[in-house]
Amino acid sequence: MINLKNVSLLRGTKPVLDGASATLHPGEKVGLIGRNGAGKSSLFSLLAGRLHADAGDVEIPPSWLQPGGMAEVAQNMPETDEPATEFVLQGDTRLMAARQALAQAEADNDGHAMAEAHMALADAGDFDASARAQALLLGLGFQLQQTTAPVNSFSGGWRMRLQLARALMCPAQLLLLDEPTNHLDLDALVWLESWLQRYDGTLIIISHDREFLDAITRVTLHLDEGKLTRYTGGYTAFEAMRAERLNQQQAAYGKQQDRIAHLQKFIDRFKAKASKARQAQSRVKALERMEKLAPVLTASDFEFSFPEPASLPNPMLVMQDLQCGYQVDEGAAPIVIVQGVNRSVLPGQRIGILGANGQGKSTLVKTLAHMLPAVAGNVTEGKGLSIGYFAQQELDVLRTDEGPLAHMIRLAKEVGPQAREQELRDFLGRFRFTGDMVSQPVGQFSGGEKARLVLALVVWQRPNLLLLDEPTNHLDLTTREALSIALNEFEGTVMLVSHDRALLREVCDEFWLVTRGGVSTFDGDLDDYQKWLQEQAREVAAAARAAREPRDLAPTAASAAPVASASEPSATDASAGNRKEDRKTAAQARQRIAEQVKPLKAELKQVDARLAAAQAESERLTELLGQATLSGTDRAEQGKRLKALGDEIEALESRWLEITDEIERLGA
Repeated sequence: MINLKNVSLLRGTKPVLDGASATLHPGEKVGLIGRNGAGKSSLFSLLAGRLHADAGDVEIPPSWLQPGGMAEVAQNMPETDEPATEFVLQGDTRLMAARQALAQAEADNDGHAMAEAHMALADAGDFDASARAQALLLGLGFQLQQTTAPVNSFSGGWRMRLQLARALMCPAQLLLLDEPTNHLDLDALVWLESWLQRYDGTLIIISHDREFLDAITRVTLHLDEGKLTRYTGGYTAFEAMRAERLNQQQAAYGKQQDRIAHLQKFIDRFKAKASKARQAQSRVKALERMEKLAPVLTASDFEFSFPEPASLPNPMLVMQDLQCGYQVDEGAAPIVIVQGVNRSVLPGQRIGILGANGQGKSTLVKTLAHMLPAVAGNVTEGKGLSIGYFAQQELDVLRTDEGPLAHMIRLAKEVGPQAREQELRDFLGRFRFTGDMVSQPVGQFSGGEKARLVLALVVWQRPNLLLLDEPTNHLDLTTREALSIALNEFEGTVMLVSHDRALLREVCDEFWLVTRGGVSTFDGDLDDYQKWLQEQAREVAAAARAAREPRDLAPTAASAAPVASASEPSATDASAGNRKEDRKTAAQARQRIAEQVKPLKAELKQVDARLAAAQAESERLTELLGQATLSGTDRAEQGKRLKALGDEIEALESRWLEITDEIERLGA
């Protein structure tokens, strides 16, 4: 159990925690939320032992503080030429310790120590460790051939995925994840979500993705103004409960202000009268004793809007036999990522671009934004087209040595519209860049501040076509909600690449799928896309198993084909006997598999039946709650039951997937 008691923590002169208290129980999955800069990462450092509290007590089970007891994603970029699988394996500290112990025992020729080391290796799962490491890499979007590639051959984003896989490999009792989805596409995010749902240790996760938090967490810890408040439920439940708590606090504050005014009025009226002096003095003491409630002060909501476009050309873009890619070496043929694109973009469309990392989503968007030249084909732009481009890597459009104001002055001069410096300062103020901050070099900014500046640059250009490549990577929930509202009110066209499912659901009404070198219309919604991803994952897993099988069977095949000689007249008889024995062995294997599959199929049948019943009851309760005649008490009871059914359906669906995957594995 983690227990924080009246903990205070300073970073420089800034209080991060101020008398904060919270209790987290073993096995809980906790979402740690708060505004950018509230101190969430500092709290992680406190739990990990890199920081120490200035006051109060931090109680963590001693075993969690031992090597391997706690895991988190290292933020440094690894520089090594060792294979990706081996790098991930090293995250399993228990396995590494057992291997080291065996090597030492063999060096010392200590038979007893060797036996103990082999037992430790078995306990650590050494026999399938490489397969587990590869499964993590495949789930996070690596191709099978990449699992043996050297670590330093990958780009920065992929190396962070390797660090994430390494953290997941550790059999830790406490897992700390700080924005683990920032470098993931939607495919890998869905896989990670499923993996974390099955994780049985204590999980604390910092994320600004509401659907991700809702799917995984059952406890929300809110860090605000140096205090920690615990809420039961995911982010959506937190929003509702916090709103109710704020309303209650505001009501209590209002009542107290009325009481204070009443007491003060009595004091002012009667303190000069001898006959009432005693009563007036008692009111003064009552006023002094009263514990003053603070007014409800919340951070002002961030909001902005896109100005009305000057024109809306129709069509905006026409792509004819478009090929997108990039040049590696001057004079060499370009590498083509996406080809044969024949599509039109019309005014008012809201297009979500789906596809796995490496399929060409960003390459397509960069080509349309003129950041990359087209390899072949044509892109015809409508007259008056004005493109606003949000780069996934903010530094593609920002200069680290310049401040926000310098960026705005240059943009106003080169692109327009023209403006005076004070107008530009006022505009930056709407995006929370005020005072000396407008001159602070961008290189000193946080990821969220850089993202807000890119948004400001896009908005200023008054675009009619928005090309947004992962705009929410570093944005907190408040800014994400402001972006969603602004995009829905935008009168132009939006093309959006994002792993934020809430943003995709709220903004997009059609989807393009970039896969296998082409672009096609995806006929479905995000739920359909997640099902499609699961089917693709099964196909990849089956292909990986098929790729391993020939290697596994090779020794058996070789040993089953002995070289015949003249001195072995009974070789044919022996071969026939071997084939008979092989058939007998295969039949026994099939029988064992059938025995293993039988209870799984029986459980699957039970899960199917319960799932159908729970879904039917859920639909019935939803209809019932819509009836105006339902009493308040009944409505509350039915609401609780509906919530319980939702949790049960989610658990049943997860178990259904686990059983079917296991049956498929045994069948293979």
